[in-house]
Amino acid sequence: MEIKLLVNQIEYPDLQFQKAMTAILEHFGQLPDPRTKEHKIIHKLYDIVFITIAAVICGAEDWYDIEDYGEANQQWLSRFLELPGGLPSHDTYNRVFSLFDPQALQQCFVGWVQSIAHISEGQVVSIDGKQLRHSGEQGGKSIIHMVSAWSNANNMVLGRLKVNDKSNEITAIPALLEVLMLKGCWITIDAMGCQIEIAKKIREVGAEYILAVKDNQKHLNDDIKEAFAQTPQTASHTQLNVDHGRIEKRICRIITDMDWICSKDQWEGLQTIIEIISERTHKATGEKEKQVRHYISSIKAPAEAFNTAIREHWGIENKLHWVLDVCFGEDMSTKRAGTAAENFSFVSKVALNLLNQSEERKGGKKLSIKRKRKKADRDKDYLLSLLAKAG
Repeated sequence: MEIKLLVNQIEYPDLQFQKAMTAILEHFGQLPDPRTKEHKIIHKLYDIVFITIAAVICGAEDWYDIEDYGEANQQWLSRFLELPGGLPSHDTYNRVFSLFDPQALQQCFVGWVQSIAHISEGQVVSIDGKQLRHSGEQGGKSIIHMVSAWSNANNMVLGRLKVNDKSNEITAIPALLEVLMLKGCWITIDAMGCQIEIAKKIREVGAEYILAVKDNQKHLNDDIKEAFAQTPQTASHTQLNVDHGRIEKRICRIITDMDWICSKDQWEGLQTIIEIISERTHKATGEKEKQVRHYISSIKAPAEAFNTAIREHWGIENKLHWVLDVCFGEDMSTKRAGTAAENFSFVSKVALNLLNQSEERKGGKKLSIKRKRKKADRDKDYLLSLLAKAG
């Protein structure tokens, strides 16, 4: 409440400041302050959070970068932040974010996403895990493993959850499904998530599943292979794509006769088995590659719908994991204090979601994440327009 009153009393230079401040405050200004009376508190929590989000949007990858960003932009930040103790140091950012309860950040993040995302029935939501490879310690703290949910239609991370040290994605995925509102969505997961309990949980939350099948479900995989081998005439759909010097032909075949599956009663709501045949031709060399993948689904739909939905699943790799590693340097992060690495990952996803909401183009081509971050660092009006999208 104190933060709200103070913000309302500030005279903003213009409406854009007001929108940016209000948008961030509405969802992230309610974080409980993790600092206790034992700490000498000289910086306002909201100032720390706001500067961190702004700095990460503009390219910051660690606490030193955030400190440098604040110093370089002190005059501008002072126009709308109180900064009673001056600018926080890198140690302060590190300490505060290592103290934050990840569950509290999760609540703020999911609440924010649900307020701006448009999730509708039949929309594909992809779930996959990713390691923060440099977050562990030799002989000590284990590497952090995060599971995220991605919406291609919204171009947004919908939520994320840390996998417990003595657990794996199989237990984390149901927990993530519990906190997200995905009724009617089509949930796609790779072979790690092809588990009877996960299929059941997806149906419990009112969603549908498309699960990749490999030899971790050997009998199921063998049944599917036999079904397609013995049923040459099936409903099918073919897609052709030309990209990155390759021609890809994707043939999707489906079977809805579940008598082929011996364990069909164990898989909640099983309706369709799917085969995707990918044939790639490299234009420069003429070299050809072929891959066959299998899936199970609780959905009864045309082959074209499955072909599109399964292709969309790769958005979580190309638009989330790859971008976090290459553009945000997440894979090289060595943050280890408390929950610092886990919580900084939240901030990176907030920044990515905001950057993805900008549809700005140059010469007919959409600006890359890298270019947007550089522009935000140089152009304060553009940065404020991004921050305003948090509302």
